[in-house]
Amino acid sequence: MGFDFLRSATTRRTTSALVASAALAFALAPASAETIRWARVGDALTLDPHSQNEGPTTAVMHHIYETLVDREVDGTLEPRLATEWSIHPDDPTVWVFKLREGVKFHGGEDLTAEDVVFSVERVRHEASDFKGLHANVVGAEAIDDYTVHIKMDGPSPLYPNNLTNFFIMDKGWSEANDVVAPQNYDAGEEKFSTRNTNGTGPYKLISRDPEVRTVMQHFDGHWDEKPQVTEIIYTPIKEEATRVAALLSGEVDLVQDVPVQDIARLQNTAGINVTTGPENRVIFFAYDMGSDKLISANVDDNPFKKPEVREAMALALDRDAIMKVVMRGQSLPTGVAMPPFVNGWTEELDKYELPDVDKAKALLAEAGYPDGFSVDLNCPNDRYLNDEAICQAYVGMLGRIGINANLVSQSRSLHFPLISNRTTDFYLLGWGVPTFDSSYIFNFLVHTDNGTLGGWNGSRYSNPELDEMMQAIATEVDLEKRNEMIGQIWAQLQADRVLLPVHNQLLAYATREGVKLDVHPENTPKMTDVVFE
Repeated sequence: MGFDFLRSATTRRTTSALVASAALAFALAPASAETIRWARVGDALTLDPHSQNEGPTTAVMHHIYETLVDREVDGTLEPRLATEWSIHPDDPTVWVFKLREGVKFHGGEDLTAEDVVFSVERVRHEASDFKGLHANVVGAEAIDDYTVHIKMDGPSPLYPNNLTNFFIMDKGWSEANDVVAPQNYDAGEEKFSTRNTNGTGPYKLISRDPEVRTVMQHFDGHWDEKPQVTEIIYTPIKEEATRVAALLSGEVDLVQDVPVQDIARLQNTAGINVTTGPENRVIFFAYDMGSDKLISANVDDNPFKKPEVREAMALALDRDAIMKVVMRGQSLPTGVAMPPFVNGWTEELDKYELPDVDKAKALLAEAGYPDGFSVDLNCPNDRYLNDEAICQAYVGMLGRIGINANLVSQSRSLHFPLISNRTTDFYLLGWGVPTFDSSYIFNFLVHTDNGTLGGWNGSRYSNPELDEMMQAIATEVDLEKRNEMIGQIWAQLQADRVLLPVHNQLLAYATREGVKLDVHPENTPKMTDVVFE
């Protein structure tokens, strides 16, 4: 069987999108030398900086709010609101942060240590999607206006790596607007912080129409040197062809996620520049391994609990075909749910099995499903590169071994709550690793869900012995021993087939001529880095 069904479906979607783009009238003003008109497939889910640990959301947040430390394009940490950080000389469980003086919030308030202490407590709240990054924090203390001590439950030598998406909020503003706790996004909660902001970032919010347009302008009171971009017009455009058409017509200046099928064409288009690079993100499938019965399956038990079924599903997956046909070569097939950027990655872990349909069928029969079974596959259609097409391809592959996967494709605003609320049996997810360390993957995706860790463990995987090791690496100061433990954890996760990796994403940014922006490995480009040439 070939992949003609993929090509025809893609052609139909592209043709209809081109027709739609011809009739689309953009309400965007012409760009000036200081304005960047930025288009991406999806919008920020919320403006609450501690609510959603999700790529497009944090990308917008980095312009309005700031972190104690940030990460350069080359992956190194850089000072932001903290000018220096170190372990306390008398207590290895305390991190000392010295704050930048003279920093102002957009409302005119001074940044002090009390704001950082408040933000530490807020980000650890049960409604925060970032709480897992601070699981080892005991508390924070303001020593003076510009010194903060963060107490850990043991030595935590890598804790600053967890802070690149930890946004600092103004304590007084939060209290005055009743947003001391983060918005509970999964419960559908709406707060003042959902649509209103008061950060210290280089840009302040001017207007916001969710899923339509967000305007930000340079904050004159910002402590850093003035960037070339002084106005950002951010426009989510879901349809691939419409996004490209907007760039070609001059309606936008930057398309962040260029459709893979358009990269070559744009590279050969006068007046357009395309910059490519690897992303620190893996795309994978996962399934409910813990429940006794599935929600959507046509059998009375849970096939995913059986190792033979998980092995069969791995043998049905043709990663190379997805890379060639769906991704047009713009992906790196992988056998481990970890990008090469991440500490713990090895070539051995990266190897993957080639498809074997006959063996997969035999394994299903051995597991008690000689005729297969049916189950829903939940997939986003507006988050990752060709996410829906990846799912469609795998549906076809599973069908060859007797598993009838019913594709349920939705916007990411509906898809992600299915995982966090544990109401999906089988799903696609992508995972970036801003800490560049395996512990980030462990703590969110595979640790037993205890209310703090395991927040995205939709697999319901639980291994108490591994949980202890995952927690131990957070405070292990012997890095050689720590890496050995990371290797042991990965070996068990691979043996249990907890996650079914597909590939690591490759990125392409397209800009109009005269606009220069390097690809960011976290795919969180900052408009302060834009250079007009």
